[in-house]
Amino acid sequence: MNGDEWRVEIDLDDEQHGYGLGERFRSHDLDDEARKRLGRRAIVSRDGPRVFLYTGTEAQAREAERIARELVAAEDLTADIDVTRWDAETEEWVYPTGESAESVDDEPLAEEDYPWLFTIELESRGDAAEVEELLRGAAGPVHRRWHYVTVDARTEDDANELANRFRDQLPDGAKMWVEANPEGIPNPAFVYLESRL
Repeated sequence: MNGDEWRVEIDLDDEQHGYGLGERFRSHDLDDEARKRLGRRAIVSRDGPRVFLYTGTEAQAREAERIARELVAAEDLTADIDVTRWDAETEEWVYPTGESAESVDDEPLAEEDYPWLFTIELESRGDAAEVEELLRGAAGPVHRRWHYVTVDARTEDDANELANRFRDQLPDGAKMWVEANPEGIPNPAFVYLESRL
């Protein structure tokens, strides 16, 4: 189970650019080094002018921050960009203090190709942790980022079968859907979610 949660927050000065930047981040053609640094998966969500990128390690968050700064500059936008980590003790996002980036090998890449995702949005981080445990071992690779859990699937039918199998076991208020991984981005697979935080 992933105990670390990291977030990059991009607070754009102009609300209308939030959607465009989220889409650009989702479809950005990353170089090999950026793919390696980010690992398998980053969750992208947007709330008005704010775009959030959730990762599992500090190294991935720092790489996401670097890419975000490049995209903001390339679009001639202005934004405040911060990296925070979830503090389970205080139950809030905090700025890291003196911590160093961990190894980029913390989240190894899967050797198999999983072109489909079964995605679940939960109402709390605790619900997400419980659902992650429920699905682990019962399906393909399972990933949790903040309130979201994704399960890799080899086919659309496999992903739909998972959704049907676990539908009644999910907490109240859970939202789920099946979607293809974005084409042209083998790793990391970015999942773009329009949500309120």
